[in-house]
Amino acid sequence: MQPNEITTVLNLPISRELLARDLLRMAYVAKDGTPRTIPIGFTWNGSHIVVCTSKNAPKLHALRHNPQVALTIDTEVHPPQMLLIRGRAELDVVDGIPAEYLQMNGSYVMTPEQRVEWEAEVHSLYDGMVRIVITPTWAKLIDFDTTLPSPVEELIRQRAERQHA
Repeated sequence: MQPNEITTVLNLPISRELLARDLLRMAYVAKDGTPRTIPIGFTWNGSHIVVCTSKNAPKLHALRHNPQVALTIDTEVHPPQMLLIRGRAELDVVDGIPAEYLQMNGSYVMTPEQRVEWEAEVHSLYDGMVRIVITPTWAKLIDFDTTLPSPVEELIRQRAERQHA
Protein backbone atom coordinates (compact mmCIF):
# COMPACT_ATOMS: atom_id res chain seq x y z
CA MET A 1 0.00 0.00 0.00
CA GLN A 2 1.40 3.39 -0.96
CA PRO A 3 1.78 6.16 1.67
CA ASN A 4 -0.77 8.38 -0.09
CA GLU A 5 -3.33 5.52 -0.01
CA ILE A 6 -2.76 5.08 3.73
CA THR A 7 -3.17 8.81 4.28
CA THR A 8 -6.42 8.80 2.29
CA VAL A 9 -7.87 6.02 4.47
CA LEU A 10 -6.71 7.61 7.73
CA ASN A 11 -8.13 11.01 6.76
CA LEU A 12 -11.66 9.72 6.12
CA PRO A 13 -14.16 11.25 8.57
CA ILE A 14 -14.99 7.90 10.20
CA SER A 15 -11.27 7.04 10.49
CA ARG A 16 -10.62 10.38 12.19
CA GLU A 17 -13.44 9.64 14.67
CA LEU A 18 -11.97 6.23 15.42
CA LEU A 19 -8.47 7.70 15.80
CA ALA A 20 -9.90 9.99 18.51
CA ARG A 21 -11.03 7.05 20.66
CA ASP A 22 -9.37 5.97 23.91
CA LEU A 23 -8.29 2.39 23.23
CA LEU A 24 -7.05 0.22 20.43
CA ARG A 25 -6.10 -3.42 20.29
CA MET A 26 -2.51 -4.11 19.34
CA ALA A 27 -1.40 -7.50 18.08
CA TYR A 28 2.23 -8.56 18.04
CA VAL A 29 4.30 -11.75 18.22
CA ALA A 30 5.42 -12.52 21.78
CA LYS A 31 8.87 -13.68 22.87
CA ASP A 32 7.70 -17.33 22.81
CA GLY A 33 6.49 -16.99 19.20
CA THR A 34 2.78 -16.95 19.99
CA PRO A 35 0.43 -14.11 19.00
CA ARG A 36 -0.73 -11.57 21.57
CA THR A 37 -3.45 -8.93 21.42
CA ILE A 38 -3.66 -6.25 24.08
CA PRO A 39 -5.95 -3.29 24.65
CA ILE A 40 -3.92 -0.13 25.16
CA GLY A 41 -4.47 3.62 25.25
CA PHE A 42 -3.12 5.63 22.34
CA THR A 43 -2.86 9.00 20.65
CA TRP A 44 -2.82 9.87 16.96
CA ASN A 45 -0.52 12.73 16.05
CA GLY A 46 -1.57 12.95 12.41
CA SER A 47 1.07 10.58 11.08
CA HIS A 48 1.88 8.10 13.85
CA ILE A 49 0.05 6.21 16.55
CA VAL A 50 1.77 6.57 19.91
CA VAL A 51 1.27 4.22 22.84
CA CYS A 52 3.20 4.37 26.09
CA THR A 53 4.10 1.58 28.46
CA SER A 54 6.25 0.76 31.46
CA LYS A 55 9.93 0.06 30.86
CA ASN A 56 9.48 -3.53 32.11
CA ALA A 57 6.54 -4.46 29.85
CA PRO A 58 6.98 -7.90 28.20
CA LYS A 59 5.83 -6.54 24.82
CA LEU A 60 9.00 -4.45 24.55
CA HIS A 61 11.30 -7.47 24.15
CA ALA A 62 8.93 -8.87 21.53
CA LEU A 63 8.76 -5.57 19.61
CA ARG A 64 12.55 -5.23 19.64
CA HIS A 65 12.74 -8.67 18.02
CA ASN A 66 9.82 -8.14 15.60
CA PRO A 67 8.50 -4.57 15.31
CA GLN A 68 5.53 -5.48 13.09
CA VAL A 69 2.13 -4.82 14.70
CA ALA A 70 -1.53 -4.96 13.72
CA LEU A 71 -3.99 -2.54 15.28
CA THR A 72 -7.78 -2.49 15.50
CA ILE A 73 -9.85 0.50 16.57
CA ASP A 74 -13.56 -0.19 16.52
CA THR A 75 -17.00 0.62 17.85
CA GLU A 76 -19.42 -1.48 19.83
CA VAL A 77 -22.60 -0.52 17.96
CA HIS A 78 -24.38 -1.93 14.93
CA PRO A 79 -23.22 -1.65 12.28
CA PRO A 80 -19.69 -1.68 13.63
CA GLN A 81 -17.02 0.61 12.30
CA MET A 82 -13.49 -0.76 12.22
CA LEU A 83 -10.17 0.80 11.39
CA LEU A 84 -7.52 -1.84 10.71
CA ILE A 85 -3.89 -0.73 10.62
CA ARG A 86 -0.65 -2.58 10.14
CA GLY A 87 2.59 -0.89 10.98
CA ARG A 88 6.09 -0.84 12.31
CA ALA A 89 6.82 0.04 15.94
CA GLU A 90 9.83 2.05 17.07
CA LEU A 91 10.69 2.18 20.76
CA ASP A 92 11.76 5.37 22.48
CA VAL A 93 12.78 5.12 26.15
CA VAL A 94 12.09 8.41 27.90
CA ASP A 95 12.69 9.83 31.36
CA GLY A 96 9.55 10.88 33.16
CA ILE A 97 6.04 10.66 31.78
CA PRO A 98 5.56 11.28 28.06
CA ALA A 99 3.03 13.98 27.23
CA GLU A 100 1.21 11.46 25.02
CA TYR A 101 0.54 9.23 28.03
CA LEU A 102 -1.18 12.04 29.90
CA GLN A 103 -2.99 13.09 26.71
CA MET A 104 -4.22 9.59 25.85
CA ASN A 105 -5.78 9.25 29.26
CA GLY A 106 -7.35 12.70 29.08
CA SER A 107 -10.61 11.61 27.50
CA TYR A 108 -11.74 9.41 30.37
CA VAL A 109 -14.39 11.06 32.49
CA MET A 110 -12.67 12.33 35.62
CA THR A 111 -13.44 15.17 37.92
CA PRO A 112 -10.65 17.75 38.18
CA GLU A 113 -9.81 16.32 41.62
CA GLN A 114 -9.64 12.77 40.24
CA ARG A 115 -7.38 13.99 37.43
CA VAL A 116 -4.97 15.59 39.93
CA GLU A 117 -4.90 12.39 42.01
CA TRP A 118 -4.40 10.21 38.93
CA GLU A 119 -1.52 12.31 37.61
CA ALA A 120 0.14 12.33 41.05
CA GLU A 121 -0.11 8.53 41.15
CA VAL A 122 1.35 8.24 37.64
CA HIS A 123 4.29 10.51 38.53
CA SER A 124 4.97 8.57 41.74
CA LEU A 125 4.90 5.20 39.96
CA TYR A 126 6.95 5.75 36.80
CA ASP A 127 10.47 7.18 36.63
CA GLY A 128 10.30 6.76 32.87
CA MET A 129 8.32 5.02 30.17
CA VAL A 130 8.69 3.71 26.66
CA ARG A 131 6.94 5.49 23.82
CA ILE A 132 5.97 3.02 21.10
CA VAL A 133 5.68 5.03 17.89
CA ILE A 134 3.84 3.13 15.17
CA THR A 135 4.17 4.12 11.54
CA PRO A 136 1.21 2.83 9.52
CA THR A 137 2.20 0.71 6.51
CA TRP A 138 -1.35 -0.41 5.60
CA ALA A 139 -4.85 0.74 6.56
CA LYS A 140 -8.44 -0.22 5.85
CA LEU A 141 -11.67 1.24 7.11
CA ILE A 142 -14.69 -1.06 7.30
CA ASP A 143 -17.94 0.79 8.00
CA PHE A 144 -20.47 -1.64 6.44
CA ASP A 145 -21.87 1.30 4.46
CA THR A 146 -19.20 2.33 1.99
CA THR A 147 -16.70 -0.45 2.74
CA LEU A 148 -17.00 -4.09 3.70
CA PRO A 149 -14.56 -6.85 4.63
CA SER A 150 -12.81 -8.03 1.44
CA PRO A 151 -14.34 -11.57 1.56
CA VAL A 152 -17.85 -10.06 1.80
CA GLU A 153 -17.11 -7.76 -1.14
CA GLU A 154 -16.02 -10.83 -3.10
CA LEU A 155 -19.23 -12.70 -2.23
CA ILE A 156 -21.32 -9.72 -3.38
CA ARG A 157 -19.39 -9.61 -6.66
CA GLN A 158 -19.90 -13.36 -7.17
CA ARG A 159 -23.62 -13.06 -6.42
CA ALA A 160 -23.97 -10.24 -8.95
CA GLU A 161 -22.20 -12.38 -11.57
CA ARG A 162 -24.56 -15.30 -10.89
CA GLN A 163 -27.61 -13.04 -11.15
CA HIS A 164 -26.44 -11.65 -14.50
CA ALA A 165 -25.53 -15.05 -15.92
